[in-house]
Amino acid sequence: MNDDCADSNEVSRISRRKVLLKAIKPAYLLPIPLLFSEQSQAGAQIEEPMMDSVRIALRAAVHSSAPPIPEFKDTESYLKYLRWLGEMSDRLQPKKRDFQTRKEFLQTVWYESRRAGLDTALVLGLIQVESNFRKYAISLVGARGYMQIMPFWLRVLAEEDGKHSTSHLFNMQTNIRFGCVILRHYLDRERGDLLMGLGRYNGSRGKAAYPDAVFAAKKKWEFAG
Repeated sequence: MNDDCADSNEVSRISRRKVLLKAIKPAYLLPIPLLFSEQSQAGAQIEEPMMDSVRIALRAAVHSSAPPIPEFKDTESYLKYLRWLGEMSDRLQPKKRDFQTRKEFLQTVWYESRRAGLDTALVLGLIQVESNFRKYAISLVGARGYMQIMPFWLRVLAEEDGKHSTSHLFNMQTNIRFGCVILRHYLDRERGDLLMGLGRYNGSRGKAAYPDAVFAAKKKWEFAG
């Protein structure tokens, strides 16, 4: 066999080996961005001293008895909402197969995000990164539910009579309302700075990885109308 043939065979073997290694590459070696949205990323919020006036305002926001039922000023607004609901339902279908479940979830996110003055697409992006739309997601540090609420928020935002268990944080409306109120609080503290506010929500203030992941996920939930 001449040298050219030997070299050719060796290159061929190396190429086949690279293809095989690529095919069986373990998940832990995949680039982090590919795995990021499948993990629960929040739950590292730090319980901070809070002024009584802030605590009272946050509790009032959480305890409002208003149900998450959309209200519309005119027919066009209602029709736009229905178009949004239909389109988002189609996008969410791979995560939530049951239509009624999707409808109730999306209606709650739509209502609670607007109630807190937040972009609904941003909240959906955050939920995707936080829990990947898993109602019963629990992080390694104990954060719970769709928006990965830390249990200490029950003391801050719920009654202080000890009657509230962490299971309340798996209730859809409770979890999403808490999450939206908490995010609004952090954004207000950061004077509207999304990068810093999202970082504070995640417990990684000043680092870009988490906000960037939320911004990327947000694009999937934007609605042109």
